[in-house]
Amino acid sequence: MKFDEDRDEVIQAMKESKIGTITVGTDLKNSKEAVDLANKHENLFTTIGLHPNDNHEEEFVAEEYEKLVQNKKVVAIGECGLDYARLENPEAEKKRQKGIFDQQIEFAVKHDKPLMIHCRDAYDDCLAILKSKQQIYGQKVRGNFHFFTSPVEIAKQCLEIGFTVSFTGPITFVSEYAEVVKYVPLEKMMAETDAPFAAPMPYRGQRNSPLYVQHIVKRMAEIKDLSLETVKKQLILNTFDLFLNKAS
Repeated sequence: MKFDEDRDEVIQAMKESKIGTITVGTDLKNSKEAVDLANKHENLFTTIGLHPNDNHEEEFVAEEYEKLVQNKKVVAIGECGLDYARLENPEAEKKRQKGIFDQQIEFAVKHDKPLMIHCRDAYDDCLAILKSKQQIYGQKVRGNFHFFTSPVEIAKQCLEIGFTVSFTGPITFVSEYAEVVKYVPLEKMMAETDAPFAAPMPYRGQRNSPLYVQHIVKRMAEIKDLSLETVKKQLILNTFDLFLNKAS
């Protein structure tokens, strides 16, 4: 696994700072490793799933993920979704991505888990698929749009189907994101680092760390003109509500 050299040191620092996190599976191998890691640390949870294009598998093999989903540390299915950036064979690749996304939505509903959504340059299709599934399963189709950097118009559609949106390091140095951070109700927001990518200020350009989530939360509080403590408490409640409560 990447970053073996200082992983324990980072996790210990997180514990000392009272920071927990959800690690994210992107394929079967990575999901197994993430579950093993979460089992070793009380402040870690994980998702399991198949990323639309950053993975080592061409298909979602539900039977293999069934072996992982019963673990109490597994709180969501994903990263799953659609990524239409830089497609070499657009028609075939979009079809493949939609297929594995559909399978993971069905898997999440079966196991009453939320979805961790990855969506890039594909919101029309992604939202259409989720809406069609909600017509069948209602709010059992729920989840979070990870690394949200889209405008208010897209955020509105995500909120309309009951999903949360998650903000990352770029909100600390890209002023255009302030509008959407202001727009999204605090009760529908998440904070994440997407470590090791997209480090916030003052670490921009360096390797990111889960410890840096504090800078993202601080910026959220500034943009929304709320106390840091208010934002911290609500983000924790949001996380428990989505990932540790079951759908009604």
